[in-house]
Amino acid sequence: MLEICQLQQLLSVAEYGTLSAAAEAIHLSQPSLSRSMKKIEEDLRVTLFDRQKNKITLNENGQLAVECARKVLDQLQQMESQVRSFDRSRRTILVGSCAPAPLWTIIPALSDLYPDMTISSELRDSEVLLRGLREGIYQLIVLPCQMEEPDLSCVKYEEEHLFFSLPPAHPLSGCSALHLSDMNGETMLLRNRLGFWNSVTGGKMADTRFLVQEDFAFNELVKSSALPCFTSDLAIRREGTPPNRVNIPILDEEANVTYYCLYRPEEQQDLSGFFQSLRSEA
Repeated sequence: MLEICQLQQLLSVAEYGTLSAAAEAIHLSQPSLSRSMKKIEEDLRVTLFDRQKNKITLNENGQLAVECARKVLDQLQQMESQVRSFDRSRRTILVGSCAPAPLWTIIPALSDLYPDMTISSELRDSEVLLRGLREGIYQLIVLPCQMEEPDLSCVKYEEEHLFFSLPPAHPLSGCSALHLSDMNGETMLLRNRLGFWNSVTGGKMADTRFLVQEDFAFNELVKSSALPCFTSDLAIRREGTPPNRVNIPILDEEANVTYYCLYRPEEQQDLSGFFQSLRSEA
């Protein structure tokens, strides 16, 4: 029976053109590689090479054998990848989210409910999340809208409402509510890795200069600077309100979102504890 190493050696001969070049590339002696090629021919009971003095070349049988060997090795690689991914999925819950805020509560909840599992998370666009959920990459995803998909289950998670966080001396700090366009053209601090929220400030704040900061730098600058920034009810609940800041709700529809958890029905049993906790909170 053919061995995997023999197929790999056959591909090397096809790639490098000569036994000597292939043997050097794969760190094998030329006589050993020559014996391996003869063994493949014996196992297949066909001739794969046209042999001349100091030279062998693949014949038509050999070219077909190379094509088949490449497919076999590709399938072997796919099998290894799929089996490892399956094993990892049995020990890992990967959550994909469109925004950071839902992960602040989902990840600790899953860690408490499933202490023997590894809980990981990613921020991705909605299309990437949906495709990854269907392909089994994610066990759970969070989107900023309800989805009616025949092959997926969808359950409401929580809401998030965006605020402008202004210093008391700002001209608009006395307003009871604002629109995104009211702050257009200003210079604002902006936290990085906001997921879909990055697109919310596009059209209505096209003239705004955003100074994007990492989490730690952002928090320190919010405390010490007079620049406006965004916050949300979920961020306030998690981090509190920084001193000398006035938080003003944003009225635009796109600044107020409801998050939904999506999952494949076959994952429901594995995640039953999480969904039971959702129903309890509701």
